[in-house]
Amino acid sequence: MPNMTLTKTPMPEQAPDVRNKNFKEVSLGYTEEMAVEEAGRCLHCKNPKCVEGCPVNIRIPEFIAKVSERDFLGAYEVITSTNALPALSGRVCPQESQCESKCVRGVKGEPVAIGRLERFVADWYRENVNKMPEKPESNGIKVAVVGSGPSGLTCASELAKKGYEVSIFEALHTAGGVLVYGIPEFRLPKAIVANEVKKLEAMGVHVMTDMVIGKVLSIDELFEEMGFKAVFVGSGAGLPMFMHIEGEALKGVMSANEYLTRINLMKGYRDESDTPVIRSNAVAVVGGGNVAMDAARCAKRLGAEHVYIVYRRGEAEMPARLEELHHAKEEGIELHVLCNPTKILDDGNGRVGAMECVRMELGEPDASGRRRPVAIEGSEFQLAVDTVIMALGTSPNPLIRSTTPGLETNKKGCLVVNEDNMTTRDGVYAGGDAVTGAATVILAMGAGKKAAAAIDARFHK
Repeated sequence: MPNMTLTKTPMPEQAPDVRNKNFKEVSLGYTEEMAVEEAGRCLHCKNPKCVEGCPVNIRIPEFIAKVSERDFLGAYEVITSTNALPALSGRVCPQESQCESKCVRGVKGEPVAIGRLERFVADWYRENVNKMPEKPESNGIKVAVVGSGPSGLTCASELAKKGYEVSIFEALHTAGGVLVYGIPEFRLPKAIVANEVKKLEAMGVHVMTDMVIGKVLSIDELFEEMGFKAVFVGSGAGLPMFMHIEGEALKGVMSANEYLTRINLMKGYRDESDTPVIRSNAVAVVGGGNVAMDAARCAKRLGAEHVYIVYRRGEAEMPARLEELHHAKEEGIELHVLCNPTKILDDGNGRVGAMECVRMELGEPDASGRRRPVAIEGSEFQLAVDTVIMALGTSPNPLIRSTTPGLETNKKGCLVVNEDNMTTRDGVYAGGDAVTGAATVILAMGAGKKAAAAIDARFHK
């Protein structure tokens, strides 16, 4: 008989007043008993809608059935038949708006905790087996992958399994893309990302860091001089956006990209760091997405007494995952919703002294379908802060498109692709944030998988 408990098996976590002072992972993971208990809540529907909600089509009821039977190795094999990076997606994928939103158990209670079970299976395998894959027999076809984020890693994995000679070109000094520079350790431990990269290398993937395509090498050179037969561009969207308001050039104003990269990749919170991150007393983070939550929670861990999230719409309109918002509020992050910055004020020494804001109300829906925030006249106020972090979104870096003839982009600078994820340049494919703009890890993985299938079809018609 299925477990008809209406709520998910709770996830063990660090206490809020402990975790907001360290960078260790917040969620501690299910035990075997917890995983089996939660797996028992699955009804094993004949027509599982949860699979339809997954961008990489994990065979969800099948792997959950294996968990309920305590066949954790079998569960891992089911997941990895369609998903190359379960330890990552199990942690950062927005299951609540994808697979879990389709679960029938959610009609009269909480859905099955699919993401938590996926994470459990991946962690169990890493801790108990962690066998490195064998290198497949080469088919002699060379493919270049630009960027080692979720789309690049997925594309490389799918192609390597089929015998392609894959080389990854990563611009930074560590492989992993946004998984290592953008997502904090307390949400995604970097050792997990490094382990996934090791698996790729075991399959024969050549990972090269400090390789800025468009500077060190061009895409033309990858084809003409290095002999690659196809190129996948998964270079992400690392160009930050700003508000263009007075005071943005003051010391103490930075993008969330810079702030998180200094902390996550460059370990700028350490006293001995060559690139130390600013230590603040009061921080305003402008934005309402997951990146804003990450930046605010990092600032709290770096000792800021007050950390404010300033967002022009209401809490209900915030695009951040509910789990991330919940964790942020538990950790003492203060919300200033329906507020919009208008000016950043100088403290007299060229540094941030305060931020002027105006209160907002929601008006008629805009082109996105969300109600447009409208300023309330005469409602200006000042927020005393010494640091302002802009988390307003990102767009693709123009370097690759500006150095590659034949690549078309849309008005947002994103690469234009067809239904097979091929760009307007023959043989050049793309996926992830370079195509969609800033989006989720799992959507980027889905694009990498789709592009790999198209590349394989190109050579095996």
